Amino acid sequence: MERYDTIVLGGGAAGLMCAAIAGQRGRRVLVLEGSNKPGKKILMSGGGRCNFTNLYCAPEHFISRNPHFCKSALARYTQWDFIAMVERHGIPYHEKTLGQLFCDDSSKDIARMLLAECADAGVVIRLSSEVSEVDRPGDYRVRCAHGLFGAPTLVVATGGLSIPKMGASGFGYELARQFGLPVLDTRAALVPFTFTGQLKAQFERLSGVSVPASVRCGNQSFHESILFTHRGLSGPAALQISSYWQPGDSLSIDLLPNQPISALVSEARASQPARQLGSSLGAALPKALVSELGPQQWQDLTSRRHAELSADDLSILSSAVHEWQIKPAATEGYRTAEVTLGGVDTDALSSRTMEAHNQPGLFFIGEVVDVTGHLGGFNFQWAWASAVAAAQAV
Repeated sequence: MERYDTIVLGGGAAGLMCAAIAGQRGRRVLVLEGSNKPGKKILMSGGGRCNFTNLYCAPEHFISRNPHFCKSALARYTQWDFIAMVERHGIPYHEKTLGQLFCDDSSKDIARMLLAECADAGVVIRLSSEVSEVDRPGDYRVRCAHGLFGAPTLVVATGGLSIPKMGASGFGYELARQFGLPVLDTRAALVPFTFTGQLKAQFERLSGVSVPASVRCGNQSFHESILFTHRGLSGPAALQISSYWQPGDSLSIDLLPNQPISALVSEARASQPARQLGSSLGAALPKALVSELGPQQWQDLTSRRHAELSADDLSILSSAVHEWQIKPAATEGYRTAEVTLGGVDTDALSSRTMEAHNQPGLFFIGEVVDVTGHLGGFNFQWAWASAVAAAQAV
């Protein structure tokens, strides 16, 4: 049996970061990655440019049954710390929108940076090493295709269930349960919605149309763009609200969040009273969307002239544009979800070190933990921060 100071299960963002920092602290570290390539999710993220953090990272951008759990790790390893590493490696980057930082060139730059940090720290990485067994007769023992390995500390960075074609599995949750840690129910998050019946046909006709909007579910709302697809609804605002949506919930969409429809009509009535409403709406919204919106009353109104519109008409218009109610049938599920909600219960972990309370030397980091970020680089920042918290304690 080969012995190390620390074994890290998972060679993704959190696993590589943890291994590098632990190695720099003088630990002999082994990373076991089940797939044939490290950092696969890094490579495909951000359209191939990796949205590696966010300038405005703060605890309110994270979802957890315990919203306070993430605060310690995020405060001790901030977005500025990771940006400093990126700059030290000479990786060019830019802010795309809303504080989201992307590589100028390729996601490969972030993967290469982490691998270089691991190499400099003497970390051993073994690929195609799917773990078949973990036990703890004294030290932790891990068996895989490459043999049997032992270490006094074990870090679980195996990710969640999102995007199974990238190798995602529930192994981390199974391991948590094996060692007596509670695991909260999981579900797909940051994921497109699907529809059935008339709405599906309507959205198929709108496929490819994108528009700025505010999407609300319950008390939570996001103001970004939405994208109609042949299966349903995607785009940043839809992905964001999916983390708060439950089956049976309706979504309320405001298609003109920055311009009250009443003001648009008032201006048009004063300047072009004889013009049809549909023409004015076509200047504010994509024409294809105007032709598909609302009940029959809406379609009747679009052919009316501005001067003919009554107060009741304006009320119908306002509901259709600012409070468009739609009920998704489902989401696309883990197949296309960017992250997994739920996971290892944070009540079972130290917020400072990520170590299990009931199992000394056992750590859980990254997506496998019940901490899920909003879209925009927040999940990567949780990966970096939770990884460093564990690496400083192993």
